[in-house]
Amino acid sequence: MFYYLLKYVLLGPLLRLVFRPRIEGLEHVPSSGAAIVAGNHLSFSDHFLMPAVLRRRITFLAKAEYFTGPGLKGRLTAFFFHSAGQIPVDRSGKEAGRAAIREGLGVLSKGELLGIYPEGTRSHDGRLYKGKVGVAVMALKAGVPVVPCAMIGTFEAQPPGKVVPRVHPVVIRFGEPLDFSRYAGMEHEKAVLRAVTDEIMYAILTLSGQEYVDRYAAVVKAEETARTAQEKRRFPRLPQG
Repeated sequence: MFYYLLKYVLLGPLLRLVFRPRIEGLEHVPSSGAAIVAGNHLSFSDHFLMPAVLRRRITFLAKAEYFTGPGLKGRLTAFFFHSAGQIPVDRSGKEAGRAAIREGLGVLSKGELLGIYPEGTRSHDGRLYKGKVGVAVMALKAGVPVVPCAMIGTFEAQPPGKVVPRVHPVVIRFGEPLDFSRYAGMEHEKAVLRAVTDEIMYAILTLSGQEYVDRYAAVVKAEETARTAQEKRRFPRLPQG
């Protein structure tokens, strides 16, 4: 109930008014039945803009940190994501990937739409990064189509670290569903999972026009954070005055 209250009364109309998103290819999203919508992830606002324009309800696998933050802000964020029916996924540890896949398959088994960001995290620089194979595992195990989606302009509207978004033109573009039935029963083949994931990422890339980086975003982020910390140690700021 809260999901539809947000979508049609509280948040949806506001998002449409502020961002005035242009929607392309909405007819590619199946009107019924299970399917995965796989998109690039540029901004926190992606979580709200895509559901606001879809005719059907969509459930996202959201990082567990959204549900466990401290203080009033943390409690409000957790309440929002729980009430909107989003599923927390712990991204740490060896079991994390399998848990996400179990949760995703549970959504698909009910004939619903599952939203997923194959990059696994927000892009910190607006580029498209290598996709993780969990999306391929779910697509093959559930035997469902994958609809590629490109969010365009949300990085400029609300880049990582910016709390209040600014008005910026946004385009949400859906591509034709990708059918991977030719790989049925091959969800344990690493080469197949990589091929399926790369095909999904290429479809997203074609829709978004981003620069592609054939590395995992989390690894690049960690390297850049370590490099910045090292530079600060080498060149500490002198005290003012």
